[in-house]
Amino acid sequence: MAATCMSTRALLETAFARELKNVFLLGYACRSNVTSAPFRRNSFSVGCCPTVQARQIQTNIGHHHLRRCCTRHNHVHCRVSLHQPASSLSTFLSGGKTSGFPLCSVGSENAGQERLYSSSHEDAVRAAKSVTVDPYKLVEFEMASLASDIKKLLSTKEALLSTMAHHFFDGKGKSFRPLVAMLMSKACNAHNLNAESMLWSQKIVAMVVEMIHAASLVHDDVIDASDTRRGQPSLNKLYGQRRSILTGDYILSEASIAISKTGNTRVIMILSSILEDLVSGEFMQLGSKEDENERFSHYLKKTFRKTASLIANTCQSVAILAECDEHISEMAYQYGRNLGVAFQLVDDLLDFTSTTSTMGKPTAADLKLGLATAPVLFAAQQHPELHAMIMRRFSNEGDVEYARRLVEESNGVEQTRLLAHQHSKEAERSLQDFADSNSKRALILLANMLLQRKK
Repeated sequence: MAATCMSTRALLETAFARELKNVFLLGYACRSNVTSAPFRRNSFSVGCCPTVQARQIQTNIGHHHLRRCCTRHNHVHCRVSLHQPASSLSTFLSGGKTSGFPLCSVGSENAGQERLYSSSHEDAVRAAKSVTVDPYKLVEFEMASLASDIKKLLSTKEALLSTMAHHFFDGKGKSFRPLVAMLMSKACNAHNLNAESMLWSQKIVAMVVEMIHAASLVHDDVIDASDTRRGQPSLNKLYGQRRSILTGDYILSEASIAISKTGNTRVIMILSSILEDLVSGEFMQLGSKEDENERFSHYLKKTFRKTASLIANTCQSVAILAECDEHISEMAYQYGRNLGVAFQLVDDLLDFTSTTSTMGKPTAADLKLGLATAPVLFAAQQHPELHAMIMRRFSNEGDVEYARRLVEESNGVEQTRLLAHQHSKEAERSLQDFADSNSKRALILLANMLLQRKK
């Protein structure tokens, strides 16, 4: 019968106080998470990476034995070593690391390896949801200088160009994308370098992702003829189309120069591919599929290229800079991909459920631009008359109002929310092989927080 983590600790503390002097404890200096599990009285081998020879131990703590088991599925960087007797229970449970998040479970020998291998991530998910973790607080120091550092990169002798290029970097935005980049950087460094901090090259990536995003907003406002952005007049409205386009181009050019400063050829290639995806996604948005069965696939591909690609490739880049193995780098990419898709799905449903004052931009904007997003595509399954409006891009008089009413009468918004939730869960699962850290827990929390956002 499984017991709670608290009762495990109480049991061990009692045994520790009585037997510490006579015990030689086996601990792990491992880059991944470890799970401590006391079992019934008998001997057993130490569970460890396949690349390390398993050793038999007979560690008596009162009437119990301890087993240290690596919970990582990918063992390329795992290290196992022997430690002298631990000075405290906390030190032992964390494998000698003070920043870890020790996880305990009690069970019988036949509870199986699968329980041990899965418990770490499941408990980390529960901890992220039950313990107050402020994602922004974890990167507060790095975030504080983000806007000013970007402004330095964008400063030029052309005064008006500098003013326009600095427009989006006032430190008042959500900075969601650099937040993800910074948290993933720290999570990857905690996993692979045993240090929950950021490398300068990773800070550059966080700056670049915000610059690319800002440039895309400048160009979007020109394409969409938008007069407002974040509740303020857009650059397009203030300075006109030509200057706005040139400003977006300038921000992208400086971002490209900054990318080269990472000094990593692979990262340079990955981040450069984001620009290709952005343009490709914008072209996809200008068109629509006649085949009703292909529309949703077209929409999801467009969503990836316009939104998720930026986050996914950023996450992969900081993982590479942390020298993570291919598996962890791919999982970082998958986290960013699913988080990005979920983010855009929520954005699309807010276009139907939020208000203009809350969003800082007109609602029903996508319909007015002739765009059929997820709520509309789901609604069309219940209201086939939407198909004709989708093909003519809601251009007839009354189309926008009628389409919006049909979406409200359908379960399109709820279906979109459900799909966003599924992608959020996939993002969460992508982190299961990461070593536990505050940053990992913040990333898990972030995947859940975006489902509740109102703007």
